[in-house]
Amino acid sequence: MTAAPPLFAFDNSYARDLPGFYVAWEGAKAPEPKLILFNDALSDELGLDTSRLKTSEGAAIFAGTEAPDGSSPLAQAYAGHQFGGFSPQLGDGRALLIGEVIDTNGRRRDIQLKGSGPTPFSRGGDGKAVLGPVLREFVIGEAMNALGVPTTRALAAVTTGETIYRDGPKPGAVLTRVAASHLRVGTFQFFAARGETERVRQLADYAIARHDPDLLDASDRYVLFYRRVVERQAALIARWISVGFIHGVMNTDNTALSGETIDYGPCAFIDAYDPGTVFSSIDAGGRYAFGRQPNMAQWNLARLAETLLALIDPDDLDKAVDRISGELNRFPELYSAAWQGEMRRKLGLEKEREDDQAFFESLLTVMQAGAADYTLTFRRLGDAATGDAAPLRALFKTPEAVDTWLSAWQERIRDEGRPPQEVKAAMDRVNPIYIPRNHKVEEALSAAESGNFDPVRTLLGILGEPFAEQPGLEEYAGPAPAEFAGYQTFCGT
Repeated sequence: MTAAPPLFAFDNSYARDLPGFYVAWEGAKAPEPKLILFNDALSDELGLDTSRLKTSEGAAIFAGTEAPDGSSPLAQAYAGHQFGGFSPQLGDGRALLIGEVIDTNGRRRDIQLKGSGPTPFSRGGDGKAVLGPVLREFVIGEAMNALGVPTTRALAAVTTGETIYRDGPKPGAVLTRVAASHLRVGTFQFFAARGETERVRQLADYAIARHDPDLLDASDRYVLFYRRVVERQAALIARWISVGFIHGVMNTDNTALSGETIDYGPCAFIDAYDPGTVFSSIDAGGRYAFGRQPNMAQWNLARLAETLLALIDPDDLDKAVDRISGELNRFPELYSAAWQGEMRRKLGLEKEREDDQAFFESLLTVMQAGAADYTLTFRRLGDAATGDAAPLRALFKTPEAVDTWLSAWQERIRDEGRPPQEVKAAMDRVNPIYIPRNHKVEEALSAAESGNFDPVRTLLGILGEPFAEQPGLEEYAGPAPAEFAGYQTFCGT
């Protein structure tokens, strides 16, 4: 009898090339693994055997109970600044990188289990995850992907058959996550804090080979690599802001060098525009408020810069500081350019003007004063481009407050000379009608915890097509009702 081929064609470069940067480990044995969500399209993109993975064999793998052939399960070591305070050792306390595959587009992708049990980095925790946070990351990560935001992806979610205690009994669950890599700012901090310069160099060379291989032979490759990381972060945060996303916990261990959004914890989307918006229950001081995210990204990048100084010029650290500071100081300009580009697309504008920053900010000022919904304002501006401004004006407490800005914008549209329907179509391609509205996410998660997964599946289907407005789905497009005021999100750890 011919043996079945391996489920994954693993090529595990992290395990192979970076001994000493992780602890080899195995997942806990789940008593009753059950597959509840599976991402067929992502599985096909990864070149996996989709039908076979949707069986009990796949459920056992995704729970961490069975290690698939060719896997190298490991918990990665990293440190991190958490809300500004440095923790020299964090690491994968409830996650296992089981291996890497080369997808159908030739890209190397990590496959990681999140919630598969304790590891040597668990710091006294049980290493488990519960259903609500697993489903939240699945839903919001896939929504972000559909919105065009660089992100880790969700391949599968399973329940484990365990009861886990988090403010009461909760169903245990595990998420299978896919990423370009799990290299973080905190990974570099772990070894730099220990003065292990050669390991920092080894890590940097690995990161360059994985994410920026064209820089491998450059004499100043560490500066150039840092430049790329800065550029990726600037573009990523501009995308977050453009869709109204708040990460909620932008610690350095949650900052991926790939430029992907990683570690969805107390994340959320804003309704009414307010740059001071905070949903996270653990961010009482507003460190990671919506409008502070660009500043915090630059702060995190400064921490990465500190770890690279000895690689750039070990004989003259002052010179190394000057060189890398020049790259770090480009961040505000890079972010501003990326954000303005996002805003031009959202507003249907093709021509750049010197006063764009002020013009775009004036719209945000009007939106904040009028308590206008962020997502719907941009979507209804598409209607206004074709002459129907009523839906837009209805979003503002005082409709007349937006008229002056609206007139100036409509004049710019006319000056560019494109047909109004063409402008609206372009705007509707980048301004979603559906985002993961916090109240709808909570409704779906609450139903799932009671055993009904249909609302989660429905929500995933709607969020998978965020730009296509559909009759009968109005409840998914509107902001939270008034009684939802004071909503908070939680890490779920």
